[in-house]
Amino acid sequence: MGRTGTIGRRALLAAGAATLAACSAPAAGGPKAPSAAERAARAELALRRGAVASSAGLLERYDATLAAHPALATRLTPLRTSVASHVKALGEGLPEAGANNSGKAAAKQADQGAESAQKPSAASSARVSAPVAADPATAVRNLATAARRTSDAHAAALLDAPPEYARLLASVAAAAAAHAYLLTAPDPARSTR
Repeated sequence: MGRTGTIGRRALLAAGAATLAACSAPAAGGPKAPSAAERAARAELALRRGAVASSAGLLERYDATLAAHPALATRLTPLRTSVASHVKALGEGLPEAGANNSGKAAAKQADQGAESAQKPSAASSARVSAPVAADPATAVRNLATAARRTSDAHAAALLDAPPEYARLLASVAAAAAAHAYLLTAPDPARSTR
């Protein structure tokens, strides 16, 4: 039996499939899906920015603690100087336009030399999320907790980091862990009295 004037079911399905394929195909000038290399580069950039942000946060905590308790300068300044150098090393090679603000500010502060390393800035002190404890011993314990958290964050990032950056992260994580230990050890100035 011949059908006249009607379209067969198969022809209709074939036309629908062709239309669907045309609609779902990317346009010639449209955006392409990122390649594996582009995705890896983006992931590494995000990892580096996260590492800088972690250490910059610790640097800001040192600055806030020093601003609140200037009497702790002898004990905290060498550790703070070390963290400033970590921020600079972790941020080396990051593009300026996309770097996060706290990382850029901390890296700039680290670049200002020894004078900046010994004097905390009011701007970075204002960005610290948790207030500094009024009691100096509690403030130092809180700083030790922040150093431990930073160490843990860098250690966790090791798994996804490229080899050279992983070595740097491991070194910075170990230094932050050492800071946490030194901050929880008895204050040598008090034990000699």
